[in-house]
Amino acid sequence: MTLPRPHDRSRRYDVVLFGATGFTGRLVAEYLAEHYGDSDVRVALAGRNRAKLEDIRRGLPAAGREWPILIADSHDRASLDAVAKDTSVVCTTVGPYARYGAELVAACVAHGTDYCDLTGETQFVRRMIDQHHEEAQKTGARIVHCCGFDSIPSDLGTLMMQETAKERFGVPLQKLTYFAGETKGGFSGGTVASMLNLFEEIARDKSVLKILGNPYALNPEGERKGPDGSDQKGVRFDRDLGQWTAPFVMAAINTRVVRRSNAILGYPWGKDFRYAEVMSTGKGPRGLARATAITSFLGGFMGAAAIDPIRKLLAARVLPKPGEGPSKEDRDKGFFVTRFVGKTADGRELRGRVEGTSDPGYGETAKMLSESALCLALGGPSEGGVRTPASTMGMLLVERLRKAGMTFDVR
Repeated sequence: MTLPRPHDRSRRYDVVLFGATGFTGRLVAEYLAEHYGDSDVRVALAGRNRAKLEDIRRGLPAAGREWPILIADSHDRASLDAVAKDTSVVCTTVGPYARYGAELVAACVAHGTDYCDLTGETQFVRRMIDQHHEEAQKTGARIVHCCGFDSIPSDLGTLMMQETAKERFGVPLQKLTYFAGETKGGFSGGTVASMLNLFEEIARDKSVLKILGNPYALNPEGERKGPDGSDQKGVRFDRDLGQWTAPFVMAAINTRVVRRSNAILGYPWGKDFRYAEVMSTGKGPRGLARATAITSFLGGFMGAAAIDPIRKLLAARVLPKPGEGPSKEDRDKGFFVTRFVGKTADGRELRGRVEGTSDPGYGETAKMLSESALCLALGGPSEGGVRTPASTMGMLLVERLRKAGMTFDVR
């Protein structure tokens, strides 16, 4: 294994934002310009349509209106190589990543360039691990997937809880549960596109189901077993939280990311560490009714989306399209609350919270991805490879997000 590429700022740019003309890409560009445009951070905007990029740039806060524009296409490797070799970090919002992300990852690995994205596509992350992890270790490229609402609250929240447990108790938590709680926000068109693309992949290749069904699917080869089983599928009452719970759709990626963090960090939380994610719905009959309704809806949606004609109808007439999203007013009204309850092997307990103050899929996700890119660009070097937020940026990123207005708190 070679040493990581030094972060000496010898490249032309610190961060290239790829996909700036998309809905989320524009929000990331606005965040970077508003919060870091007057700093010495060197940003460029990249995409395949110069006119659209120029239009986005004109609408940015003043400090971002001079950012360079780079032309690149997701399936034009030469253009992606040109971008990757000139920057410390590529930050991409171009999804579904299983369709549009593979060649960009390959270019970043080849040039030792750090990379971060918003994917929640387990099968895509597994492919990138298989294809690029060893080479990225050699070139020093840090490929960090899942740097938005998938899976920053889960991965960094777990890290925060475990670091606190070691400080207070001298041992890690053996069991930790993430409860997705009160949330207000629009459904992302990009997330919908990724989900529908996943069903299309399953229709073509049934082996994708084996990846999705393995709770340790993202762990290194030979380490894909452990104490955790399948994600929750029905309604349950959680005695530790004192609330009814339903399945949490994002557990399918988040839990795998957390388990990969534990594995590639060398199991600091133990090989017997158990982790689960569910949605909390409240107490009493009302909480039970909500849990039942959510469970029924998720089952019905997944069943319908698996049928090709219905999936196409949903995509064409019902669900939001990629590039669509809520207004700024609606985004600013959004928020999310997640709770953690963890226990050590001898029963000592910790409780924690991760919260965001705007729409989780848009405002908070733009914040999380932006701060991840800057943490990679300006923070200290660490080992290359296909990694996770917690195993690469760790508590340094937690502190950046706290300063940016997110809550990471342990009681």
